[in-house]
Order: sequence, then C-alpha cells, then structure tokens
Amino acid sequence: MTFESVMWDVHPDSGRSRADVRRLGTPYRAAVTPDIADLEVRVSSQVAAEAEEAAMELRAFDAEMGAAVAPFALVLLRSESAASSQIENLSASARAIAEAEINGSGSEHAELIVANVRAMTAALSLAERLDEDAVLAMHAALMSASDADIAGRWRTDQVWIGGRAFFGPGSPHDATFVPPVAERVPAAMADLMRFARRIDLPVVPQVAILHAQFETIHPFVDGNGRTGRALMHAALRGTGVTRHISVPISTGLLTDTPGYFRALTDYRDGDIDAIVSCVARAALIGVVNGRGLVAELREVRVRWEDSLSGLRSDSAARRLADGLLRHPVIDARLAREILGIRRNEHRHIDALVERSILVGHTDHKTRNRTWRAPEVLGALDRYAARSGRRSLP
Repeated sequence: MTFESVMWDVHPDSGRSRADVRRLGTPYRAAVTPDIADLEVRVSSQVAAEAEEAAMELRAFDAEMGAAVAPFALVLLRSESAASSQIENLSASARAIAEAEINGSGSEHAELIVANVRAMTAALSLAERLDEDAVLAMHAALMSASDADIAGRWRTDQVWIGGRAFFGPGSPHDATFVPPVAERVPAAMADLMRFARRIDLPVVPQVAILHAQFETIHPFVDGNGRTGRALMHAALRGTGVTRHISVPISTGLLTDTPGYFRALTDYRDGDIDAIVSCVARAALIGVVNGRGLVAELREVRVRWEDSLSGLRSDSAARRLADGLLRHPVIDARLAREILGIRRNEHRHIDALVERSILVGHTDHKTRNRTWRAPEVLGALDRYAARSGRRSLP
C-alpha cells in the first residue's frame, strides 16, 4: 500500500481558529490500495496449517447442522449478526432483538442488529454472484432503515479512522488510518470483487484477505465493519465451505478485538499472515461457540418434552414449540406463519402458556401482544455473555 498527499479544504466559516485553519489547510496522506485481483497469496507454513484446519472444521460443522438446519440456521445467523454488531459496540438482549424483529419495538441497538441480520441474509442470498452490486445490496439492507441517504452507495467524501477531533466535523490529519479518496473506491472495489471470484486460492486465506482489503478500501460512509464481515460469510457460502449455516465467526473476533484491529493494520503494512491467522482462529472459536449454543438449545427442547406429554406427536402446539427455537418471541401473526394456519392460533399458544413454555406480555405503548420463551432467551443471553471470553479448548 502506498500513500498520496491530498489537500483538505477548510471553509473560512468553519468556526476554527486561524491556527487550526492554517494547519488543516495542509495536505494529509490518504492510502492508495494495491490491486490484488491477481495476487499470489503466500502465507507461512504454520498459518497455512491453521487456515486448513479452520476450513475443515467449518465444513464439518456445516455438515453436522445440515440435517437439523431448520431449527438452528436462523439462530446462528442472528448470533453472528449480534456478535458482528458487538464489535462496533452495538449490543442488546436476545429478547430486545427478537421483539425488534417481529414488531420494531426494540431498542435502537436492537433495531441496528436486526438490520445486520438483513444484511447477512442478503449476503448469503447473493453468494453465487459476488460483485459490486452484491456488496451495494448488502449495505443497502444494513443501512436503509437507519440512514437511507448513504445506504447502498459508495461514499463520495473522505473518511478516516481514529485521530483527534478538531472543532467542527474533524479532519483526517491526525487519523490512525485514512482510506483511499472517494474517487478511487469504484475501481478498487471492482478489483476486489475479481479477487473474490477466483477459484484457485485456499478458502480461509482468500476470505481473510477479501475482508482486510475491503476494510482498507472502506467504501462506505458507515457500516463498513458489519458489511465486511457479512462479505466473509458470502464468500464462504459461495465457495461451498458453508452450505447450510453461518458459523458465528465474529464471536471469535470478539475474544481479541484489539488483536483483530492490529491484524488489519498489519495487513496494510504488507503482512498477510496476521489477518489469515486471526480469521482462522476466529472460525475455530466460532465453531466451538456454535456447537455449544446448539447443544444448549437442544437441551431446552428435550426438557420441554415432559411438559408436552399428553399432546399428540403431530400436534400444532408441538410444532409451535419447535418453532420457538428459531423465534423465541412470537406474536399471533408469527404463530400463524410458523404453523401454516390462518386462524385459531391462540389455542396452540395457550397450550404452551399453560405448560410454562411461553410467557405473555403486552407492550402498553403499542398495545402489541407477544409471547416469549424464557428458556430459549436465557440460552441466547448466556451465549452472548460467553462470546468474547471463550478461548479454544
């Protein structure tokens, strides 16, 4: 990566002192990313072994979940979205996220996490055709609700990471890192997507480099981190490593976010090993965490069997209980959707309330009536609390 000097225009009515105006009127250094479409990827033998182990574990976990994908694919997708958001200091309880998903009544952070679920869903649906339009669609899904003006659009202004803020909107002069000027973004992204579509590279190194180069280009005004991590999952799906589920890789990144950010910096300095090792380790931890979450949810379902005794094996109440593993908070509409019926959902909901599997709640502001499965929500919250602290066994 090289750098170029760029002039920073300071409006005379910016409210800064004359000294600040003189200083900020000097050039700053913006990155110029190298083209990597034809990059020869070389990593150390140790990192190559880590990456291959991670790829094997990802494939194995995906195969394990293949037969049981219906109950757990969505919950793993939400868990990855929540962990990726947590890296950006956005967190919410499992209940708040579920409520935001069904009726938009959650906290601001919960709404943003639900938007990240939409971005992840878009990423996976576009995995077979990774190009610039696919990336723009992921970003649009992420940002449309919170900032429609920038959603799905390459940035047209300079952005920067870190640094000391001056009066007013700040400047890139003291930034930790200044990505390329906006005019370079379209060409840099076109080159990156050509790299993403290559089929001659080991998967984990390719995904790690894809992510690091994306974050270095920083093509959007906001949402780069979450879009870049969604892009990793699109690439894993596109290469066939994960066909059924989304491994919560971001829970692995949460175990050492300073190390993750250092690895991105090392990549910008020309060291590929650091980010490949970081992503490989995060994938391995993500598999461990994913298995733990699935095991706990299965235990919850087993415990419910005693309460469900007396109901036919094909009863609607049992099917609704199964649906709670995917949707731990429901309303009447969602219950009908889970059961595939048009009416009479309340008698099946009531059957689960009577058995203490569901607990009802009315939002006094919106008058929305919902029901939640406390045991499932508890498992999800415990999983979130463990994320960022769990290391490899």
